[in-house]
Amino acid sequence: MITIDEIHFFCLKKELTSEEFPFDNSTLVFKVLGKVFAVCPLAAWESGNPSITLKCDPEYAQELRNTYDSIRPGHHSNKRHWNTVYLSAPGFPLKFIFELIDHSYSMVVEKMSKKLKTQFKNHN
Repeated sequence: MITIDEIHFFCLKKELTSEEFPFDNSTLVFKVLGKVFAVCPLAAWESGNPSITLKCDPEYAQELRNTYDSIRPGHHSNKRHWNTVYLSAPGFPLKFIFELIDHSYSMVVEKMSKKLKTQFKNHN
C-alpha cells in the first residue's frame, strides 16, 4: 500500500507545488500556484483509512467510480469534478495512484486563469 510519504514526495516534485493546511491541522493540501490538486486527511491515514481527493475530468471521474469500488465522489468537494480514492483497498498499484495525481495536477493547470498560466509557463 502507498504511504503518505510517497504521496508527499511525489506531489512536491511537481512544478510550483506547495503544501498547506488551510482547513485544519490534519488536512494536508497540495496546490499548484495556489490552486488545490490533492487533499489528504492525515487523521484518516493515521487511523488506517488512507484516502486522497483529486480533481478529475467529469467523464473520467464517472468511469473510475464505475470501475473501482474504492473511488467515490469527492468527499467535501464538488462531486462532479473531484474523486476520493480510498487507498486501504487492495489493487491500487503505486503507478496508478501517481497517474491519478498527475491527471489532477494537469486538470488544475489546464483550468488556470491566463495570468496564472503565463506565470506557470514563464517558470519553465
